[in-house]
Amino acid sequence: MKSKTIFFCTDCGNEFPKWSGRCGGCGAWNTIVEQPSYARPKSGASKGGKNQSSAQKASGVPQELSKISAAGEMRFSTGLGELNRVLGGGAVLGSLVLVGGSPGIGKSTLLLQICGLVDNGSAAMTTLYVSGEESESQIKMRAERLNVKGGGIFVLAETDIAEIIAVAEEQRPDIIIIDSIQTLYNPELSTSPGSVGQVKDCAMSLLRLAKDTGITVFLVGHVNKEGAIAGPKVLEHMVDCVLYFEGEQNLNYRILRAAKNRFGSTNEIGVFEMLDSGLCEVPNPSQMLLSGRPEGTPGTCVTCLVEGTRSILAEIQALVTPSSANMPRRNANGVDYNRAMMLIAVLQQRGGLRIGGCDCYINVIGGLCIDDTGADLATMLALASSYRDKPLRGDIAVFGEVGLTGEVRQVSQLNQRLSEIARMGFKACIMPQRSKSKIQIPEGLELIQVKNIAEAINAALQK
Repeated sequence: MKSKTIFFCTDCGNEFPKWSGRCGGCGAWNTIVEQPSYARPKSGASKGGKNQSSAQKASGVPQELSKISAAGEMRFSTGLGELNRVLGGGAVLGSLVLVGGSPGIGKSTLLLQICGLVDNGSAAMTTLYVSGEESESQIKMRAERLNVKGGGIFVLAETDIAEIIAVAEEQRPDIIIIDSIQTLYNPELSTSPGSVGQVKDCAMSLLRLAKDTGITVFLVGHVNKEGAIAGPKVLEHMVDCVLYFEGEQNLNYRILRAAKNRFGSTNEIGVFEMLDSGLCEVPNPSQMLLSGRPEGTPGTCVTCLVEGTRSILAEIQALVTPSSANMPRRNANGVDYNRAMMLIAVLQQRGGLRIGGCDCYINVIGGLCIDDTGADLATMLALASSYRDKPLRGDIAVFGEVGLTGEVRQVSQLNQRLSEIARMGFKACIMPQRSKSKIQIPEGLELIQVKNIAEAINAALQK
């Protein structure tokens, strides 16, 4: 079989005819690697001589858009409400889902638990669990620890993609779990498993299997030291859904977030707690994130975030200390670093607090990563509280976006945030100034509307 050499970028997956020090697609340095590429048969027939798929047969025949049937996607429950929420209401038949996360975060545990919980509402679903890292006996021991039982779960310890495709076409399970995509290999390629060419080829074979047969495929993807899924970036473009498991190794709580979802929103998150018996759903994340919150301590503030259709209360802590260095230290955990630096500059220039020569540390409790700009005001009030060494009121929550001129701007889903704040027992809320006629004020909740950061500081800090 004739072969030629192709160069791949390990970050973005772009192909080049020759090597260069910098990728012309993403601009990364020293990411171009050499991989042999073999001419594959156009039929795409797998082991067993399967005919071409319908999509391949009709690849040269365009169809008029108005004549194409728009059949809605068919979903089924995974048995975990938090996972269903992130997927957009359940898993879609024939979809390809990639689950990534750091080692030991709980990817394999989550997918093995799904095997014993899936339900389509009418009949039992069969699952094929393919492992390239563990033996059948190891999976059996882990299943017993997780109390996973069921006669429709089949285990296959195999890394040859051709063998896996052949078994899947013969058994036709409803769900296939691949743990992990980096361990699979195509024997027609001479490169080792986990290389760019192998990951790309194996993922394409599983993609064709999912679309041609309607089998839902879950892939486990390892991450590199930068936190991105290892392998070519094109892998994330091929799949229908990309899920990331987030959380600290020393904490029991895990957050599942969708980075890509063709069948739902990417704003939803799922919260789990890692126990000895496996992952347990957390139906009330606000209570979990606020547990152990110190009272009467400077440098802590509670804010309300909106993640998709869910409102969550989170605690932001800050520490401001005098610095003797020429360049004060800055550290932000759970908050975008560049935005945190902007808020520190606004706090000094518009809030009247000289914190430019101080070391500033910001941390979001529980391992939560905040993307909502409504947490700006709470971050700045936590910094101000630590700088003045005065605690904020213990019964107050804060939300609002802050501009470069120090003004406090409106945020979305205002009534939803206020309802969650009142439900968790808070008595007051600092928020952007807005007409009260458009606000549904919960009973017993005091609203403190402010125009700028200076007013917010004066209202929040205890006298």
